[in-house]
Amino acid sequence: MKIALYGQSVNPEFFGEIVRLFSLFREKQIECLVYRPFGEYLNHDCEIYPEVAGYFTDGDDLPDDVKYLFSLGGDGTFLKSFMAAKKGSIPLVGINSGRLGFLSDISRDEIEKALNDILDGNICIDERTVLELEIVNNNQSEIQYALNEITVTRLDTASMIKIHAYINGEFLNTYWADGLIIATPTGSTAYSLSVGGPILTPDSANFVLSPIAPHNLTVRPMVVPDHHAITLQVEGRGLNFLTSVDSKSEPIYFSELLKIRKAPFKVKTVRLKDHSFFSTLRNKLMWGADKRN
Repeated sequence: MKIALYGQSVNPEFFGEIVRLFSLFREKQIECLVYRPFGEYLNHDCEIYPEVAGYFTDGDDLPDDVKYLFSLGGDGTFLKSFMAAKKGSIPLVGINSGRLGFLSDISRDEIEKALNDILDGNICIDERTVLELEIVNNNQSEIQYALNEITVTRLDTASMIKIHAYINGEFLNTYWADGLIIATPTGSTAYSLSVGGPILTPDSANFVLSPIAPHNLTVRPMVVPDHHAITLQVEGRGLNFLTSVDSKSEPIYFSELLKIRKAPFKVKTVRLKDHSFFSTLRNKLMWGADKRN
């Protein structure tokens, strides 16, 4: 079997697990292609020199016979890895070296069992909706993709911004707020959750619009079907506002328009059969940790 491994940096206490992971690859005759910057990090910063089948820098470098893309790190690393998976055609496996790990939910003590299950086909493949963002400036546009959320926030000012939101061309609301989050079901347990948004199961065919510190307290998070198109026009002081697409942020001119819709592809993620979304919620959010429950 041929796999790809994506990573960025890890805590030094996880170095031993990396060595063990490559040892397991060799033992199970798994060919591994490593994301080149991560390979250089392992060599230069960690003094780890694994035997690899080659390197890649993006999804276009990966051969068609790569079966899985392993993401080694936390959820932030997982979010950056999905665009290397050839727009969802390669299933993603998340190995958690971080703290929370909703997406990278295979813990260090599950690595060998997870590899055996993957080799035996004893796994589930979940498909997750992706957001497509089109930034329109006059007659030019740029396309970006997000697995978690697209966020609009103020930039270089303490003043609120005004976000005019339209659903399928129909005016919804003008949000006077610090910002607005458009989240997928996957992203409903991330930034959107922290501002009071609802939790959606991964197979929910919906998006969540969650305002950040809205001026009007009656403005609450809203769930809309994911086949709806969302358009945002932003006003505020200065020249720019900030748009974040998962972990990537950039300033955008107020004159530019944001068009958000469901992407034409989904991301495939590997889930161990003894894992479920509800068990992950209980474990990661510590539901029931209070003995009174």
